[in-house]
This record gives sequence, C-alpha cells and structure tokens, in this order.
Amino acid sequence: MTDHDPPSPVSTTPPSGRLRALLPDLAPWRSSPDFRRMWLAGLVTVFGTFLTFIAVPLQLKELTGSALAVGAVGAVELVPLIVFGLYGGALADAVDRRKLILWTEAGLGVLSVILLLNSVLPEPMIWPLYLVAALTSALAGLQRPAMQAIVPRVVAHEQLPAAIALNSIRWQAGAIAGPSLAGLIIAFAGLQWAYALDIVSYVVSGVLLLGLAASPAPHEAKKPSLRGITEGARYAWSRKELLGTYTIDMAAMLFAFPTAIFPFLADDLGAPWALGLMYAAGAVGSLIVSLTSGWASRVHRHGRMVVYAAAGWGAAMAVAGWMHNVWLVLLFLAVAGGCDMVSGLFRSAIWDQTIPDELRGRLAGIEMLSYSVGPQIGQVRAGGMASLTNVRTSVWAGGVACVASVGLLACALPKLMGYDQRTDEHAVRMRNRQAEVTEAA
Repeated sequence: MTDHDPPSPVSTTPPSGRLRALLPDLAPWRSSPDFRRMWLAGLVTVFGTFLTFIAVPLQLKELTGSALAVGAVGAVELVPLIVFGLYGGALADAVDRRKLILWTEAGLGVLSVILLLNSVLPEPMIWPLYLVAALTSALAGLQRPAMQAIVPRVVAHEQLPAAIALNSIRWQAGAIAGPSLAGLIIAFAGLQWAYALDIVSYVVSGVLLLGLAASPAPHEAKKPSLRGITEGARYAWSRKELLGTYTIDMAAMLFAFPTAIFPFLADDLGAPWALGLMYAAGAVGSLIVSLTSGWASRVHRHGRMVVYAAAGWGAAMAVAGWMHNVWLVLLFLAVAGGCDMVSGLFRSAIWDQTIPDELRGRLAGIEMLSYSVGPQIGQVRAGGMASLTNVRTSVWAGGVACVASVGLLACALPKLMGYDQRTDEHAVRMRNRQAEVTEAA
C-alpha cells in the first residue's frame, strides 16, 4: 500500500451474511424447471449406479480373488468409452438431446437387469460382468455429452458455475449414500439387492426425464461424422487452456485413482467393514467443498485452481497410502475428494462458459474422455502395480507420480495458468452472445 492508497475498509457484513456467501447458489434450481428435473433424476440414478459400482468389483473379487482381474474392468471399459464418447459428442450436436438421454437411460436399466439375473444363478458367471461393464461404458459414452451439453440451454450463462456446484452436490450425495449402503446391503442381503435397487433407480429417473422439454439440434446441424468429430478435436487443440484441463485431469486420474484395489486395501488394513466408507470418503470431501462453494464465484483464475487442486489430490492419495490407521486413510481420501471437487468445479466452469453451443456436444464428448479414460486406465495401473508390488505401494507411488506429472504439465501449459474468465476472449464472446439472445427474447 502506498501513502496515497485509502485505508482498507473494515467489513461490516454480519456473520450470517458471510455464511450465506459460502453456501451454494440455488438460482438454477429456482429459475429452471428442466434443471430441477435433471437434478432429481440424476440424484436417483447416481445412488443406484454406486450400488452397482461397489457390487461388480466385489463380486469379481469373490469369484476370482485377483486384484488384476478387478482392475481389468477398467480395461474392458476403455475402448467403448473412447469410441462411443466421441460419437456421442457428435450425436449430441445433431439430434434431440432429450431423446438421446432417454434412450440411453433405458439401455442402462436393461444392463442392470442382466447383472441381477447373473447374480441369482447357482454359479454366477464372470464374463457377463465384463460384457455389461463394456456395454455400460458405451451407453455412458453416448449419454454423458448430451447430459452436459443440455445444461447451458436450460441454465443462464451467469448461473452455470452454480449449476455445476449443485450437480456436484447431487453426485456426492449419491456417492456417499450409495457405497455406504451398498456395503450394508451386500453384507446383509446379498449382491442381488444392490442390482435390484439399481434397476428401480433407472425406472424412477426415466419417469422424471420424460418431463424435459425437447432440445433439438439447430437446423444447420450436420449428421454425425468423422469429419465433425475431427472439427471438434481441432477446436480443442487450438485452445491450449482447454487442452490443459484435459491433460491435467487425465494425469491425476491415471496415477492416483486406486479405487479398484480398495477391497484389497481394506483387507490389508484389517478393516473389511470399512470398504463402503473408503468408496464414500472422497465424496464426503467433495460434498464439503460443494456445500461451501459460494466462494467459487469470486475466483476468476480458474486454470490455476485446476492445477493446485490436482496436485493436492495426488498429495492426499500419497499420504493415504502411507497411513496404517484406517481412520487416517479415510481422512486423506476425503481430503483428496475435496481437491478433486475443486478441480472439477473450475474445469467445468472453463468448459461451459467458453465453448460455443454448436460445438458443445462434441467438446463434451472430448471432456468426458478426459475425466473418464484416466480413471479406467488408472484402475488397470492400480491393479497391475498392486499385483507386482503391494497394495500400499500402488497407492502412495501413484500419488507421488500424480504430483510430479501435474507440476510438469503446469510448466508446459502457460495458457492454463494465465486463464482469467473476466478477460478471456472466448468467455467474453459467450457472455455477450447469451446477453444478445436474452435481450432478443
């Protein structure tokens, strides 16, 4: 401060006002009926999905006893996710996004029926678990770009960060309740009940999504094609700050996503009862961040936050791998989840506030690959490294590698570190375009 600067004002905001400033912004929920429907449908679906997310690796562990076999789920999911994720992005720009969401939701429900039927056999088979995992990955690849691309159509531009935070709260609520209850349901009632409840969740979410307004493609939209996908990829490559968000998250998930070996980590800690808590711990940390996300609207350098949070995720995972007390492991898994939420919040803000609507589906497909392919390969890495060394080494070494890779990428991507949503040309252009549309309406 110089001698000519005025003194800093003393804050007169009451504590209750400061608390409200931290709480999530509910404006998207209040102003958009379609957002409310999608939020509620997503809450139901994510609860059921996490039941299956726990049940499948646990069933594979019981049938094979192999960490590599459990980690291989990520391998069979990888190719369908890449192929159908890219095609799903192009499809979301060319068809009615509402119809695409509904049909894929129905298909996912049918796959849960197959898991249930297999689980009630006298001797459940292994190959249907891998087949359903691959088909689920394909349908998710078709659905997620449409789910992400439809949000900016039903939520005002200035409300997009708030919508991202609210969607994260929804996901985390299911991620906490789903794994926690899955452990109890499987232990006391069996795998069949986890799969059955997942089927029910798809029925309920499908009914809710039927109320969505139509979301047709623009009249000038082209049919899905390799050329269209390439056009989206070229746009992403030209935007180095976007490229940075993709590579940072992929590196973080590749090296520090050990969820496939949580059943073995729980056994190593002598706490098999804590398996559900391990899967839920990250979501607890994420939920805490989301519930206090009011501060996010006052942060403008989103790229830096992505980098810092990804490094924090890796550091927390490394510490979790070193800990021998199960409660400390759970604590640092929660810290990692909080860091991942911060990274996801600002990655999504960069994506949603700067990408043109006519490219949003294709870019959503690329974005989906960035935050989905990493975890799939990460499961293979975690399972393979655990089989070659041990479970703990797989966890802590992956965390250290994550921190190192994020640091190198940050140095190589100055555009990401310098991104400021107040002055970025793409963010300003999108803000002005939506203001023109609103004024015309």
